[in-house]
Amino acid sequence: MNIDDLVLSRAQKGDPGALDAILRHHYDAIRAVCHRIVINSADAEDATQMALISVARALPSFDRRASLSTWIYRIATNAALDELRRISRRPIPTEDSALEHTQPDATGEVDARILITHALGRVATEYRVVLVLRHVADLDYEEIASVLDIPVGTVRSRLARGRAQLSEIVGNQFPSPTRHNSADDALPPKDGRP
Repeated sequence: MNIDDLVLSRAQKGDPGALDAILRHHYDAIRAVCHRIVINSADAEDATQMALISVARALPSFDRRASLSTWIYRIATNAALDELRRISRRPIPTEDSALEHTQPDATGEVDARILITHALGRVATEYRVVLVLRHVADLDYEEIASVLDIPVGTVRSRLARGRAQLSEIVGNQFPSPTRHNSADDALPPKDGRP
């Protein structure tokens, strides 16, 4: 029995220190999944907390048919989807969020991340979940299929459709660099005209 199995066994038997170790170890992954699926920070934090509570409550009955991390990703994904359902039942605010008014300067990495996060929020939920599990959680297709309880072929098609939607949403948000055929093309004309 390795150290991880020992900690898991102790946590399943009610050892609070072992449970804390498991939750701390998986916190960043849970938070990343919730933030990318839910998008809004405050709501994503709520989803993260609900996922952590769900892991703590369900850990004694974890049957080890899947790996612990796959099981935890499933809980985090479900918590994020539950939060999206709660959000959809809220009254719609009359003011647009500050992010809606932001026009990112596409020259910086931070601006690109803001743009992608905003665009990801506009991708259909079923596709966004698969994109997040693949590109944020770095799960392979079989693990995603296990987390979502769908066939691998469905994972592949949702991933392709999600990437297409994301690409369409982002579109030409990033200006393409000016191309020059030769070094002389990059220089201004000798007579001073632009």
